[in-house]
Amino acid sequence: MNVEFEEFGTVEEIFTYMASIAPPMKNYLPINSYKGYICSIIPLSQSGDVTFLMVFTKGSLDNGILEFDINTNTYKKVESMERADKNYFIVMSPKRNTIADAAIEKL
Repeated sequence: MNVEFEEFGTVEEIFTYMASIAPPMKNYLPINSYKGYICSIIPLSQSGDVTFLMVFTKGSLDNGILEFDINTNTYKKVESMERADKNYFIVMSPKRNTIADAAIEKL
């Protein structure tokens, strides 16, 4: 398993990056808050030699749904996904994430 990294300074920068690479019409994306990192792990290859991209910054977020406005570069916790003009991040804190563990070890 190969891991590539893209480190950002703030969670807003990660949200902007993730919103910009999301497939059209998909405005909800998963984010992990894990072991002092806010991250998303993206598979880059589907061949035998798997490569992942870990997009991350240091920090933590509470679990739940965050609404992100790319125009103002702000986010807030919400109860539901209601607006098509916003991007939503579903924040999860896994008990264990072996891919993230391997990536963090390589940092």
